[in-house]
Amino acid sequence: MMKKAGELLASCHKEIAKMIKPGITTLEIDLFVEDYLKKHGATPEQKGYRGYPFATCASVNDEICHGFPNANPLKEGDIVTIDMVVNFNGYLADSAWSYPVGKISKEAKELLEVTKEALYRGIQKAVIGNRLGDIGYEIQSFVESKGFSVVRDFTGHGLGPTIHETPYVPHFGTPGKGTRLKEGMVITIEPMINIGSYQTRMELNGWTAKTVDGSLSAQYEHTIAITKKGPLILTEQAEI
Repeated sequence: MMKKAGELLASCHKEIAKMIKPGITTLEIDLFVEDYLKKHGATPEQKGYRGYPFATCASVNDEICHGFPNANPLKEGDIVTIDMVVNFNGYLADSAWSYPVGKISKEAKELLEVTKEALYRGIQKAVIGNRLGDIGYEIQSFVESKGFSVVRDFTGHGLGPTIHETPYVPHFGTPGKGTRLKEGMVITIEPMINIGSYQTRMELNGWTAKTVDGSLSAQYEHTIAITKKGPLILTEQAEI
């Protein structure tokens, strides 16, 4: 059932990818997502979660995570991360994806490529018997070898009947340390990677985190089930 929620979430991201262009607003995207999920018998789980007012998080440029959708048009050269949690018949899936808006800078393009590869490198370590530190180390060592930094203040997490459950999944760490992965666990891996400093600052809305130095930040996230056959990506997007 979580896989079905994940498939619906992935299909929604594929539709969002078609919409991203200069001039569209993140509020338009948010309204589209809520309507899309409703038409498919699902709901946006984060709307109302601890008072969060939107169906999605929409983080633009130096916003790391939990950006509020708004009526400001996206501009050529921006990057935007759309993050959502889908509730389908009581089962959850969680995935974020970063998108280029029109033509972006070479540095921004490299940031997106490195962040996405870091996600999949981390997923490869999500096997029975490994520890969370193995995932974090794989991501951190790769990202830092490319000259970027890994956000420390926000992590992946367990996913089940509620959005955020233990264990928390840091995207940095030491091999062989942390919670051991067992069959049946479902976690998110969602590296948030900055061009500059990994440090964050919080906006006055109490939700949105930004880079302290104004540098760009990107994030890719999948929901992963730990199985005997290896990591099962519940939110995979085949064409993206």
